[in-house]
Amino acid sequence: MQNALKAKWRAGEPTFGAWLAIPSPLVAEATAHAGFDYVCIDLQHGAADYQAAIAMLAAMRGADTTPIVRVPWNEFGIIGRMLDAGAMGIVVPMVNSVEEARAATAACRYAPDGARSYGPVRASLEHGAEYYEAANREIACIPMIETRQAVERLDDILAVPGIDAVYVGPADLSITYGLPPAVDNPGTVFDDAIATVVAACRVRGITPGIHSVAGLAAKRVGRGFGMVTITSDLGNLTGSYRADLRTAHAGTAATPDGPATGY
Repeated sequence: MQNALKAKWRAGEPTFGAWLAIPSPLVAEATAHAGFDYVCIDLQHGAADYQAAIAMLAAMRGADTTPIVRVPWNEFGIIGRMLDAGAMGIVVPMVNSVEEARAATAACRYAPDGARSYGPVRASLEHGAEYYEAANREIACIPMIETRQAVERLDDILAVPGIDAVYVGPADLSITYGLPPAVDNPGTVFDDAIATVVAACRVRGITPGIHSVAGLAAKRVGRGFGMVTITSDLGNLTGSYRADLRTAHAGTAATPDGPATGY
């Protein structure tokens, strides 16, 4: 068992991912086969519950992508359950302290490296007998850095063993700096905060990640991010719907007699 996402991080390759808020195995399967390095099922702000998530993970089996899950909170039970369901990485929201970072890593690792309970019900079906031996090495633990408090404590947080990547939540980070929630904000305050994250990660060999959009991907990779989420199912769906509707309105006559003539 190998986590292809972690292998790319070790090789210094930028990785691009998609975010799933819609609780649909079909959407998960289609997204997984689109060529992303990782696909994340969002249990925090998305609409999926455990039953939907396990079906979505099963639907991604066989695709050349790494399935990860953002859990609702930094809680042992749900982290362990999603790993047992087959997630190869866990994104943990609102990690603001050393203690919270230790809790996240412990939940992702079996003893002696952590405190995860053994019972990989679906994971062992997919990965077989080698799962236990490889899990501590291959599972990605990805705490979220999304507050000013976390940035100020970043060096101590990153010193916790077992962190493979950190994931910047730009909207929440913006709010804690007194800025509007957005994937990007003008000015030095926001840029300095995320630059601090990248620099601290580089020192420790940890991959910096960020929630973003395709139009910002080059900027984020250029600034040193190695994990960049560039799209989401719901955002893509609603955006495409609106674009198609605008196209239809623009090319259709306002009268019942036929298409617009251009006059």
